[in-house]
Amino acid sequence: MTLILKQIFSLLKVLNSDTGENQIAAGIACGLILGFAPVLSLQTLLVFIVIFFFRVQVAAAFASAFFFALVAWIFDPFFDYFGGMILEIESLRGVFTLLYGMPIVPFTKFYNSIVMGAGVISILMAPFIFILSKKTVVKYRQTILERLKNSKFWKAIKATGLYKWYAKYDELYG
Repeated sequence: MTLILKQIFSLLKVLNSDTGENQIAAGIACGLILGFAPVLSLQTLLVFIVIFFFRVQVAAAFASAFFFALVAWIFDPFFDYFGGMILEIESLRGVFTLLYGMPIVPFTKFYNSIVMGAGVISILMAPFIFILSKKTVVKYRQTILERLKNSKFWKAIKATGLYKWYAKYDELYG
């Protein structure tokens, strides 16, 4: 439970920071692929490489991966059906046989219909999730965050000693 709360708080901290919308949106899109992929697979490793080598917001990726992993099991029957359709395409049978015979590719578990369906759908959905999350972050920052910062409640909280202590703690130990 602590890990979940930590991820949610870190995502809120990122949303309220000066982090660019593109990095947050890329993190959410990577989280979609991470959440739909099997935990110990080559896809997960590739997404981790993308997250750590490019300017992708890690907190957004992990928080959204947790959310999408919770939602993914609901769509498993659809993923199974869609992945089964792809795996049963006769013209791709030779390609799948060749891929299965390669040394590393079977670690993607592409031969599983749920994994194939979830992988293809997550890759197809990632650009749309990127655009949607970018627009949502911009809208959040323009409306909700500005209202919160200008509210009497927030100004009262910032005036307390507890908030000043937290701000100093966050500055020192982040």
